[in-house]
Amino acid sequence: MIVLGLSGALGHDPSAALLVDGETVAAAEEERFVRDKHARNRMPLEAARYCLEDAGVSPARIDAVAFPYAPISIFSPARWHYAWRHWYAPDRALDAIFNGNRRYRRNRARVTALGGELGIDWSRTDFAPVEHHLAHASSAYHLSGFEAAAVLGVDGKGEYATTFFGVGEKGAINRIHEFYDPDSLSGVYGALTEYLGFEMLDGEYKLMGMAPYGDPSRFDFAPLVGCTDGDVRVDARLVNTVGFRRYRDKGRGRYFGPGLVERLGPPRRDEAADEPYIHHAAAMQQAYEDACLELIERYLGDVLADTGRLVFAGGGALNVKLNKLILDRDDVDELFVQPAAGDAGTALGAATYVANRSGDPVRPMTHVYLGPAYSSRECREALASYPGLSARELDNVPACAADILAAGHPLAWFQGRMEFGPRALGARSILGCPSVPGIAARINAEIKYRERWRPFCPSLTDAVAADILGTDHPAPFMTIAFDVTESWRSRIPEVVHVDGTARAQVVTRSANPRYYALLGRLGALTGAPVVLNTSLNRRGEPIACTPTDALDVFVGSDLGYLVMEDLLITKEATQGA
Repeated sequence: MIVLGLSGALGHDPSAALLVDGETVAAAEEERFVRDKHARNRMPLEAARYCLEDAGVSPARIDAVAFPYAPISIFSPARWHYAWRHWYAPDRALDAIFNGNRRYRRNRARVTALGGELGIDWSRTDFAPVEHHLAHASSAYHLSGFEAAAVLGVDGKGEYATTFFGVGEKGAINRIHEFYDPDSLSGVYGALTEYLGFEMLDGEYKLMGMAPYGDPSRFDFAPLVGCTDGDVRVDARLVNTVGFRRYRDKGRGRYFGPGLVERLGPPRRDEAADEPYIHHAAAMQQAYEDACLELIERYLGDVLADTGRLVFAGGGALNVKLNKLILDRDDVDELFVQPAAGDAGTALGAATYVANRSGDPVRPMTHVYLGPAYSSRECREALASYPGLSARELDNVPACAADILAAGHPLAWFQGRMEFGPRALGARSILGCPSVPGIAARINAEIKYRERWRPFCPSLTDAVAADILGTDHPAPFMTIAFDVTESWRSRIPEVVHVDGTARAQVVTRSANPRYYALLGRLGALTGAPVVLNTSLNRRGEPIACTPTDALDVFVGSDLGYLVMEDLLITKEATQGA
């Protein structure tokens, strides 16, 4: 069976994924092709075209189009809960009761039109809507390879649901409990993200990076979340607000209310402002962790006692600090966090759900190299448009790259198929040697132009992972933070956060042979087969997709070296350095 998954119902992070007989053969986010981060209010036209062309599948052969947004019955508690909790906005409350599937109908029309542009024959291709949180759940459970596991989904919201607790067993996913909008843990986290001056649905990881610098005891944000006795009742006067309850700034309504500003002071505007905002970040992270752990115990404790396994997806699953605490639980032996856990991953989740429902055994996810690849010839052709750059063919790419890194230089690394999801995992990366003092600050200041307190992450070989991270738990996707062992903190200081943790990627030879060889060569030179790894882009841009994208980053920053497939690209000023 051929299933094309398409996401984009919620107005951000549209993507496409293609499954053939249960195997994920291609997946990509629209933002990478249109060069518009998060590709807001778009549908995944270019991403879908890529998936079909890469797999050699004509639109006429597609059996089903899976879409992670579905109609919700009037008999569901979801619509009634939404109406009750939004009593102060009667237009929204009444709309939920009497016209609650309006957005679904609009989205179905958009998908139908998109299918027409792709050449899909709707007379023989099924349109298969999947509830948003079931798509998140499927993306984690069906790709984990676990036969039985607790299933957790924490997200802003889908149709109405915000948080999902379930159990996966023998291919089936059964709901245990859900919470509904506005009672959203991720929504509160997003509201505080916006209060701290970052963009909601983009800057949550910035709040997470800021949190270790603050003191969570300075503020108590537990009442905002309202998690008590297994229930969540967000204080909708202060956060997750709509209509007249919203704080307005220069004519724009925010996701928090004036009451929050009265309690905490003015929202953060100056990027250099730390006090008291680092404490707000710390308190929010603490409240989020406490609520999630309490709810896991309440709704999934029995399942974990039986299985020892938990799978996790939704935007809230990208919180690596929470994931560390989940893995630290005595009843969690294995944790699988779907690497494209945000809404981009729901294209894959909807497709896996439909494929499984149709009888195709879904193959576990072992890597995320599912995007476009380019040959050395194509890279050289792109270089023709960039005067002042030169290229030479390399006989041993990993050795040359390792020599540059060991000499203290940052390096752009463009190899193979692009990653699916928000993390660069050795295909579209900027690398540095983590034992070189100041390399992280240099990459921040001269290349990435990021906030100074955001951490960089390590990629390391499986041969040293247990020694560095204190565990042999799989970590292929950079979705979990680990405590770096004392003996290694001083050896790789540039990738250890202020709290002693690192969001690590453990690389295996089978998943990425060339990247693994680079790490091995660097280990031979420095004693540590570890690199600082960050995404190949500049602040506010999507990760590079094409050779042209990589070259734009290269010429638009102080990078001196770019390895694209078998080519070493340098600037005239760098030659001989």
